[in-house]
Amino acid sequence: MKRLTITMSLLLAIGSFSFAQKQDIEKKFDSKAAIEEFTYLASDELMGRDPARPEMKLAYTFIADLLKKAGATPLPGADGFYQNIPFRLSSPPKSGSLKIGDKEFTQGQNMLVLDGKSFSGTYELVDVGFGMDEDFAGKDLKGKIAITNAGAPNKLSPNQLFSEGRSKTLRAKEAGAVALIERFNVPSVPWQLVSGFLNRPQMSVDQGSASDLPYVWIEDAKNQMTGDKLKNAVFAIQGKVNVDIDGKNVLAWIEGTDPVLKNEFIMLSAHYDHVGVGAPDAKGDSIYNGARDNAVGTVAVINAAKYFVQNPPKRSVIFALWTAEEKGLLGSGYFANNPLIPLNQIVYNLNIDNAGYNDTSIITVIGLGRTSADFMIEEAVAEFGLTAKADPSPEQGLYDRSDNVNFARKGIPAPSFTLGFTAFDDEIQQYYHKAADEVDSFDMDYAKIYWKSYILSAQKVANWNQRPKWAVGDKYEEVSKELYGDK
Repeated sequence: MKRLTITMSLLLAIGSFSFAQKQDIEKKFDSKAAIEEFTYLASDELMGRDPARPEMKLAYTFIADLLKKAGATPLPGADGFYQNIPFRLSSPPKSGSLKIGDKEFTQGQNMLVLDGKSFSGTYELVDVGFGMDEDFAGKDLKGKIAITNAGAPNKLSPNQLFSEGRSKTLRAKEAGAVALIERFNVPSVPWQLVSGFLNRPQMSVDQGSASDLPYVWIEDAKNQMTGDKLKNAVFAIQGKVNVDIDGKNVLAWIEGTDPVLKNEFIMLSAHYDHVGVGAPDAKGDSIYNGARDNAVGTVAVINAAKYFVQNPPKRSVIFALWTAEEKGLLGSGYFANNPLIPLNQIVYNLNIDNAGYNDTSIITVIGLGRTSADFMIEEAVAEFGLTAKADPSPEQGLYDRSDNVNFARKGIPAPSFTLGFTAFDDEIQQYYHKAADEVDSFDMDYAKIYWKSYILSAQKVANWNQRPKWAVGDKYEEVSKELYGDK
């Protein structure tokens, strides 16, 4: 009986403490300021927060000023509150053609010039398989063109296709090649979809002289570009234009209170860019404001910073607002490959990305069930009267389409805390990457609960006396063990 009494008393104390945390967040959360921030970030003035447009400076300056005003600290090695990223905007050529054997390829039809300078001439082809390091080993590529398969074994998602291609251009340049061709034969990604999306200016991280290497995809659905056909290639690419773009991740941090746990970081992140200006809708509106995607997430991270500066948890906290997510997860990818904090000190990433919502009684957690910290998110949102639900649309591949995946691949447990949706249905599609995605159509009561429940979720994880881990058997479990030195 005595043991039962002690147990009940402990549970009541824990419940009372948790309730007090929620009450404190409720008391200190400035709803009026948050809504004003939300309204500005999704306003026409920012022209859809396209990283290639000059208005992007208004967005990152606004965010950095708010973090500074809140009292957060710049990360070591950053340029104030910025991590500068050398982007490159590569436009399709005015004309482009390629002939391999008796097969002819034309820009925008069965050929896409993704990067590089104007280029012409006849060159010998060298097949380097998937273009991995071992594929290039021992091959004479000086003055020749490397031709590879797109992607890599078990790496055929859209994001992986791009990241692998960039790595291959570096290898090709180092090997002395004059161009890189990738045979696109990915059954899960239709060429028509790829061609429609990529036959327009593409942003990438500048790789120095390797970015000047002509980088081309050709349609090869039937795997015909092999064997004797791969002798020579005749290129004619004219009118190629490339522009340097100054990109900025916005970053800050606060130190934790525990003498041991403060050496570990949880990272709260969201991308602040959107798709910019597009085709006018029926009302003539061409500005894609991106309230749901992802001004609402940006505001969540900003207000988490405001709260944790005044109420630091046991662990240290990084606040990360990524740029160029819509261009291929570029900002988060740059940080993951050029971290300002050692990645093995970042023990958890609670990311935010959104398409929209169709159920204001839930929070959808992309990746729910994959980490040991999930129960704390479930507890936190429940305290605000919501229910945490797992991804209802796995066919969309949402986990691999947002910034969290760049850190998951490094081994960091990284779910995404998203607005509630029960299916990727018409209610979602009417706003997703549409001009209609504006603050005026957003349920502001839901926004406030969403922001507060995010802060409480982060607080619980940041105070937890255990390091979050991947679920046993998860595909990222082994790389995580390597990252953190687990036996």
